[in-house]
Amino acid sequence: MTESDRLLAFAMELCDEADRIALRHFRRDHAVTTKPDRSLVTEADTGIEKMLRERIEKSFPSHGVLGEELGNVSGDGETRWIIDPIDSTSNFVRGVPVFATLLALERAGEVQLGVISAPAMRERWRAQRGAGAWSANRRLSVSRVAALKDAQVFYASRTAFQAVGREQGFDAVIGSAWRDRGFGDFWGYALVAEGTGEAMIEPELYPWDLAAPLVLVEEAGGRLTDFEGRRTYDGGNAVATNGLLHDVILEKLRNPQPEPARSPHQPPSGAGPRA
Repeated sequence: MTESDRLLAFAMELCDEADRIALRHFRRDHAVTTKPDRSLVTEADTGIEKMLRERIEKSFPSHGVLGEELGNVSGDGETRWIIDPIDSTSNFVRGVPVFATLLALERAGEVQLGVISAPAMRERWRAQRGAGAWSANRRLSVSRVAALKDAQVFYASRTAFQAVGREQGFDAVIGSAWRDRGFGDFWGYALVAEGTGEAMIEPELYPWDLAAPLVLVEEAGGRLTDFEGRRTYDGGNAVATNGLLHDVILEKLRNPQPEPARSPHQPPSGAGPRA
């Protein structure tokens, strides 16, 4: 077993325990507080992150940690775990099963592996740099849809784009696509990696939102950048695509000129059943 395989196995064990904590609190009464950025945090968020940090420190004391709830521990500066204990806490609080723990390992500024674990959906996605993206025993691959008019586009919410003054770009992308769905958060990236959609766009993000999705999308053959086309997971905003549609979506986000959308009853070319 290679070092990468051992680290992935460790990450999967961590997510097993995170799943147990999340499900123990899901759809139960629990205290909810609001952070300065108006995002929510629960005892499940902090409990999962504390557990992950303790396990990482015990097994890899030289590794750094960056987490959403408890900040940054620098470690040796070479290797760092990036943690979102519960991505989409708002869903978690309202009893919507679309939430996940996001765990990534960064080495020398490059994400080497990522796991996205959604226990209430009974789904988990994983990727290792150079070894592909997977869901259980199924290797993932992005779609081959090559025209935006044939594409299915995912996003979190239009109001998020309005909040940062990017709603015209959002409307240009959505207005030119075959179909759009506001699945949002981690799931949009996973669906792009699976080839069931062509793009995921979000305007307000942090490194813990993007590190695991970055390696998943790229190892499935896709592309993830910010709105300026820079390959980054440092946060701000993100476009994840099958690669074929990346440049046209970036252009529409920057220079919005909506085109007539195709009929929702007309199936897109290149999007038939996948083997």
